[in-house]
Amino acid sequence: MKGTWKVYLLALVSFLVGTSEYVISGILDKISLSLDISITSAGQLVTIFSFIYAICTPVVMALTAKIERQKLLVAALGVFVIANVLAFVLPGFELFIVARALMALGAGTVVVSALAIAAKIAPEGKQASSIANVTMGFTLSLIIGVPLGRMIAAEFGWRSVFGLLSLAGLLVMIVIYFTIPRIKGDDPVPLSKQLGFLKNSRVALGLAITFFWLGGYSIAYTYISPYLLTVVGLNENILSSVLLAFGIASLVGSKFGGYSADKWGVARTLGGGMTLHVLALILLTVSVMFTNSWIPIVVILMLWSFAAWSTGPTQQYNMVRIEPNYSGVMLSLNQSTMQLSMAAGAGIGGIVVNQTSLSHITWVGAISVFIAILASFFLNAKMKQKVLTSRN
Repeated sequence: MKGTWKVYLLALVSFLVGTSEYVISGILDKISLSLDISITSAGQLVTIFSFIYAICTPVVMALTAKIERQKLLVAALGVFVIANVLAFVLPGFELFIVARALMALGAGTVVVSALAIAAKIAPEGKQASSIANVTMGFTLSLIIGVPLGRMIAAEFGWRSVFGLLSLAGLLVMIVIYFTIPRIKGDDPVPLSKQLGFLKNSRVALGLAITFFWLGGYSIAYTYISPYLLTVVGLNENILSSVLLAFGIASLVGSKFGGYSADKWGVARTLGGGMTLHVLALILLTVSVMFTNSWIPIVVILMLWSFAAWSTGPTQQYNMVRIEPNYSGVMLSLNQSTMQLSMAAGAGIGGIVVNQTSLSHITWVGAISVFIAILASFFLNAKMKQKVLTSRN
């Protein structure tokens, strides 16, 4: 049990980082109004964060491979805290972009370091579940962080969200400094070798699943608040509650995804979850067109969230099983791809909103997830071929 509470402390770190990333979607309309910019311009704050996270994290981790993990985590949290302070105090859209870029730089290093530490301090045989618990912090940021951020923004202004994140980050940084054991860094894996895995067709297909699944989700989710307010017609007073229900469904989906992958296999869980994901987005579009009641729409939103996040833990395990001898590299590449897909999704969503209509983001998101289903089909065929070849 000694290491267990420390794993949950790392999950709290993941929660703070996840909230800093996802809360933008919950307060997008308020940022747009406050800074006098369009909704699509505000949406690009997600793109910037995700792009910096994806590109810089592997480079930073390669350069800091030999540094003790605890020291690296504390230093990265320091960067994260400073970035949130800047987001709280600096005026104007351009300076807020700078703060978001710095926030992403710290966040990426925080998450990868936390995952590495969790695996090292976990009890024997509990490494995978410890990693899952840290990852669950991100899911909880959707459940608690986003709706709570919405409520705080409504009461005290949207910048106060980042002020509170900086205070929480500072407290956690101090606790981690005194409680997390010193853990040696790893032998560095050159960035060129990491990128060399992209030539492996199975790895490329695995990352394609991540890119199109999460990209499709991001296309719609980035603009979830303005979508619910303007397209669905929800009242501001119930929006936080709806976002909370959406987040709870994501937690249930994540838990179910892990259980399903163990019981029925990765292929069935991925295929079933992403198919339900596509159907939910289509149902959402149709329901908005033919009903004036918000209740069935909220039910479909929860179905969408459940289906989307059932893919999360399953896909992480899927990447590990592709190259089990390089699980750390696979998880790192998958993390970068997740962020790139969110950046692309936010960018494509902005184009859709500008060129067509806010109501079309669900259709485009569904098409992206369908491409992920096709990639999953081809990967399964290659994995079966690999097994048959090894037996012969």
